[in-house]
Formats: sequence, structure tokens, C-alpha cells
Amino acid sequence: MAGLRPRGYRSPAWDFSDNTIDLLLEFGFVYDSSCMGNDVHPYYLRQGDQASPTEPYVFGRPVDLVEVPVTWGLDDFPPFEYIWGQNSGLTSPSDIEEIWRGDFDYAWRHADGGVYALTMHPQVIGRGHRMLMLERLLDHIAGHDGVAFETIGAYVDRWKAANPLERWKAEHPEYAEPGPRGAA
Repeated sequence: MAGLRPRGYRSPAWDFSDNTIDLLLEFGFVYDSSCMGNDVHPYYLRQGDQASPTEPYVFGRPVDLVEVPVTWGLDDFPPFEYIWGQNSGLTSPSDIEEIWRGDFDYAWRHADGGVYALTMHPQVIGRGHRMLMLERLLDHIAGHDGVAFETIGAYVDRWKAANPLERWKAEHPEYAEPGPRGAA
């Protein structure tokens, strides 16, 4: 409809199925933003991970699909939306501003080249008092040297150019080496 083919994906409620990575690769997606394997640094996703309740976790093989990590802590829905019996919501925007600002400040100081990815829903963040909080937060972020506001796609293009898959795998065995993980 927009004349552009989607390059990235974010799954509803950040749920993956056993087929998600295969489908994203099949349809030519460049990145995903649904997983929480790091706070601010992207990484290549793996295909074929194996989890067992009785055996160590086994990594699959890294594939050419960049993960731009997310966190529930930078999502507007949990703190703001009330769902009877499930989610208390209705948190003061100033409390959330303190948390989001703190996460940004930490990332800016300690995570060179990282990405700060807020997740916002128009029906949640779009209330007046919440928009005022978001404006203050964006002003704070914009006041820091080296910050760029850009699409995730543009960020991923730069990140991939600086981190080719094969070199990245060699430099990040904690994410990339196949085999069992966990207690021996």
C-alpha cells in the first residue's frame, strides 16, 4: 500500500513460533525487533535453536537476519494500560519518564553504537499527559552528542555494513557458536 516492501518485523507481544525465523528469511526480511537477547546491541538471530527441559540449550546457526533488541521496560503498554485482572497500568508518566530516561542515559554512557528502541502504541502513548512526557524525553535524548533519530531499517543497514555476518560470528561466540549452553 505504501509502495515499499517491509524490511523488518516485530511480532505481536514479541511471540515467536518455531517457524518465525524461517518465514522472515523466506520473505526477504532484513531485521526483526521482537527478541530480548541484549539490552541495546543488535545481533544476528539463529535458526534451529533447541530447548529441552532436561538437556542444555543448544544454539542453532546464525543467519543473515539482524535482531534489534526490545524490552518490556521500554514498552508503553505495560505501565500505562489497565486490563482488569491482568495489568494494573495507569502509572504516572513521570515515573515512566524516569525509567526510560535512566535506560537511555545508561546506554549513551556505556553502549557505544547501541540502539535505544522504544515500543509505543498510538492508542496508549497518544494521551495528552503521556505525549508531554514523551516530548520531554525526546528533548533530553536530542541534547546528547552523537544521537541519531532514524528508522530501524537505516540503523540496521549501517550496523550490517560495520558487522558482516562471518566476522561478527567470529567476534561474538557467546551468541554464535553452535552447541550446548548451560551447566555442564
